[in-house]
Amino acid sequence: MEGFGTFFQTGDWKGEKHVPVIHAPEKVTAGEVFELKMSIGDAVGHPNTFEHYISWFKLMYHPEGAKFPIELASFDFAAHGESDIFTEPTGLTSVKLQKSGTIYALSYCNIHGLWMNSQKIEVV
Repeated sequence: MEGFGTFFQTGDWKGEKHVPVIHAPEKVTAGEVFELKMSIGDAVGHPNTFEHYISWFKLMYHPEGAKFPIELASFDFAAHGESDIFTEPTGLTSVKLQKSGTIYALSYCNIHGLWMNSQKIEVV
């Protein structure tokens, strides 16, 4: 049986317009709120048209030593040109962490499929 993870594509967000960009500090204080932002196309713009768009984002967190990741946020982008209205693919949430781990950003392009990026974060 083929695993779902085989569908995820990765790359350098500075050269590939589909790779989600994680905007988070490398180090945070345990129990203190910080902003966690996710975007697409920071260096190379992604089209946002009726035919080609980012449909959704998910932010996950996998604490060191934990068996499973935890979903932090989910963002759906529903306006893709209806009445000339477009939702720009950016998501922002506030988070408190207790343990170091890895943040995973997942995105879905209606033409080019699933994309993933990750960033380690240290909790002190």
